[in-house]
Amino acid sequence: MIEIQQLSLFPPRTVEELVEDIEKLTKEIQDLYSLDEIPWILGYSGGKDSGTVVQLIWNAIAALPTEKRKKKIYVITTDTLVENPIVSGWVRKSLERMKSAAQEQELPIEPHLLYPDIKDTFWVNLIGKGYPSPRHRFRWCTERLKISPSNRFVRDVVRVNGEVILVLGTRKGESTKRAASMEKHEVGRVSDRLSHNSNSLKSLLYQSPSLPNALIYSPIQDWRTDEVWIYLNQWQNPWGNSNKDLFAMYRGATADNECPLVIDTSTPSCGSSRFGCWVCTLVNKDKSMEAMIQNDEEKEWMQPLLDIRNELDIEDDDDKRDFRRIWGYVQLFERNVEDEKTEVQPIPGPYTKFWREHWVRRVLEAQTQVRKTAPPEMRDITLITNEELSEIRRIWLEEKHEFDDSLPKIYQEVTGEPFQDTRPGADRTLLGSDEWTVLAEICEEDTMYLELMAKLLDTERQYYTKSRRTGIYDDLEKYFESSSRSKEDAIQKAHNQRDFKQAANEGNVETIKTRVQGLDTIQNEVAKPKDTSKQLSWGSLKFPSNDVDDSEGEDGDN
Repeated sequence: MIEIQQLSLFPPRTVEELVEDIEKLTKEIQDLYSLDEIPWILGYSGGKDSGTVVQLIWNAIAALPTEKRKKKIYVITTDTLVENPIVSGWVRKSLERMKSAAQEQELPIEPHLLYPDIKDTFWVNLIGKGYPSPRHRFRWCTERLKISPSNRFVRDVVRVNGEVILVLGTRKGESTKRAASMEKHEVGRVSDRLSHNSNSLKSLLYQSPSLPNALIYSPIQDWRTDEVWIYLNQWQNPWGNSNKDLFAMYRGATADNECPLVIDTSTPSCGSSRFGCWVCTLVNKDKSMEAMIQNDEEKEWMQPLLDIRNELDIEDDDDKRDFRRIWGYVQLFERNVEDEKTEVQPIPGPYTKFWREHWVRRVLEAQTQVRKTAPPEMRDITLITNEELSEIRRIWLEEKHEFDDSLPKIYQEVTGEPFQDTRPGADRTLLGSDEWTVLAEICEEDTMYLELMAKLLDTERQYYTKSRRTGIYDDLEKYFESSSRSKEDAIQKAHNQRDFKQAANEGNVETIKTRVQGLDTIQNEVAKPKDTSKQLSWGSLKFPSNDVDDSEGEDGDN
């Protein structure tokens, strides 16, 4: 059905008609480039569509006289650090060749490879903070890995120049969803801001909905997929890449889309693209990597990556996750289990300590293995950077208060080398694995008690060196509230709060009275005079004794 719609929207053209369209596009690009001083930013992913656009722009500008090639053209690529290694290598080499060729040909083209902030990378969020593998209901990766790095670069250019033109390789023929998204944005098209005199350029540009002062130009939006390949195979790549090698890289998979430059959340997910992140769990399978491994023995070294991706792709992973949300409290949701029957359950939170340690071990094992089995040109592959490992370690130590400091030990066990943490003061600690072992023995199998004691002790340690201890009581109170109850008690409390709120909304007076009476009883118990002759400790609260008070026993003996 989709194919029929695409064919009706974009009927086949002869090669002569395509050539004529390319000539018109070349003139259009040259006119638009020469209109003003607004710099251009070309989104390049290394795929066929973005490669076509860069090639069209390159050839058009190269045909201009040298004195007219004054306006800067930036070519940007975002490396999420979890890209398909084959594609990532291809893109890196492409950008290197672009830079060299642009200098030789005296073109104002400047390639840039962008990265997400360390705090936003995939492994820092999944292994460090414990975020579950991305799903359509919780697609936390796109904003952090793709949108933020590219938008940050665009805003920097806008800050200096006032405006910018984004040139993208998006095509309506890629999918009905992409076509609908582009049509939606076309409502806000503008061109008069750039040219008040040229009617031929009207409706070529439209305002980005998420980036003020950024105009978007999509020169091949009406091209068909076969026309893209005709162009790439018939017109030589001007910066020295082999378009035939690109075609060979695409061959063998089912989908034919690429992962575009993402500038807002309306852009469809890269999950349906041929080449995207190798950890992507937004689709059922990574068909591109599977095809590469199956069709080429020289690419079998990527199997450990595919295994990790498939291990992450488990729909029901509640047993691997905390029963509380990442901020430490139980949050309930209502779901349908059967017809007209619902069930209220806690929303699972981040991965537990055990599983976060498991994932860092698995990634390091895969990295160690592929560095031994990959072809020589891929032996320096990095699946997780040292900076990411350092940030993960910091989160575990400072935010999760896991002072056993397990990451260096895991790194040593897997790689056989000591972990070099460049973060200042990373190895200066008052609490360590020995103290954690003692605490674990005292708490026996009570994980919540262990968690609470670790948070209290480490919070005191963190405030110990500060000149002002403002906020320590708030932190301690927060940890008592989130970690002092058993799983069952915490979930029951959440249910009680939900029932009370629901009764209040429905005006159920009896339920509210019952709840209030229960609170009054608790408050009366708290208000009773207490024997202060014996100091009350957390240990006596956690493990109350049923024995007679020592002082009373001594009095009785006397």
